[in-house]
Amino acid sequence: MKVAVMGFGTVGSGIAEILSQNKESVEKRAGKEISLKYILDIRDFPESPFAAYLTKNFEDIVNDPEVEVVCETIGGAKIAYDFTVRCLKAGKSVVTSNKELVATKGPELLQLAYENKVSYRYEASVGGGIPIIRSLYDSLAGNEITSVKGILNGTTNYILTKMINDGISFDTALAQAQKLGYAEQNPAADIEGTDACRKIAILSSISFGKYIDPDLVNTTGITEITLDDVAECEARNSVIKLLGIAKLGEDGRLSVRVEPTVIDENNPLSNVEGVFNAITVTGNALGDVMFYGKGAGKLPTASAVVADIIECAKAGENEKLRLWKTGDPDFVLPYSEQSAVLLLRFEDEDGSVKNAIADYAKEGSVICKNGITSFITKEMKITEHDVKTEELKEYGKLISRFNVEM
Repeated sequence: MKVAVMGFGTVGSGIAEILSQNKESVEKRAGKEISLKYILDIRDFPESPFAAYLTKNFEDIVNDPEVEVVCETIGGAKIAYDFTVRCLKAGKSVVTSNKELVATKGPELLQLAYENKVSYRYEASVGGGIPIIRSLYDSLAGNEITSVKGILNGTTNYILTKMINDGISFDTALAQAQKLGYAEQNPAADIEGTDACRKIAILSSISFGKYIDPDLVNTTGITEITLDDVAECEARNSVIKLLGIAKLGEDGRLSVRVEPTVIDENNPLSNVEGVFNAITVTGNALGDVMFYGKGAGKLPTASAVVADIIECAKAGENEKLRLWKTGDPDFVLPYSEQSAVLLLRFEDEDGSVKNAIADYAKEGSVICKNGITSFITKEMKITEHDVKTEELKEYGKLISRFNVEM
């Protein structure tokens, strides 16, 4: 089976390395010989041991009948989308690490693969080398999934870990992450939560059987978190993590969001540090199971892509079982109607800080200190706008607001 790689960056070069170094074990698991034929990139790599495979012409790949599987590691949702569509229509399976493309075009591309009797695989799009997607489809198939939540972005987790453990500011931690290569020079997709949003949308689409549009996922990043917030959580024996959370309610509707979340130190997710990811899945038969590992990086992500290549090599896969049903906007509960527990922090006129934990799941219920006893009313919701209503102004300026996982 001939393979082509589109995009010879970090992940693409890792795929070439694994196919070369682990050739014997990969072919044993695939049940057939697998060889690299093309690497597509607009750049030259004269010093690379894979320079002989390089081409700058996509037509070489799409028009070659020997190429059965194409690895898309270009990124983005424009050129990568066009090339993926053409490969699938040409009868070539496509495997990808591109979470943006999967999150926004997944239903269409899965359907196109099915119609052309090929595969579209995307294990590497969530969790790097963590086998979460294959587990949801296969190992956990006997369960009705009730919730999926976790740390889905290694960059933000690294930054928060440095703030918690080393007491350095967000800006300093971000600069360190960029210096070490954990964060891009433009880190917006990570620190603003967009990357985690796409990933929880993908996991939700698989877990709950309906396509979840990322635009329906309320998303808040970590840019406003301060060392004072970190200290407040430490005083509560808790830490702040950026979590993607999807929970199925008793009414059959889904609450899904990405936001900084306060979690107790006894929660296994609280001990996930640095660039590692961790995802907890709850099923009605199994209970809780946690997946943990490196969520990014050259070889961990490439290993997931190669695993998908092996899956494509195996005959008898029923692609119809992997199709995503058309999304239903009513399936996702509006953020203003989602139940949550919040940690609210206010700054008074004299500069002092008041704190309150507000339980929005029950009208009128609140656990708090410093004299704030009841401000949750029937009309109030948990949107940023509604939290800043006139009813709260007497308590001072709202300076931070976090989800709390009890």
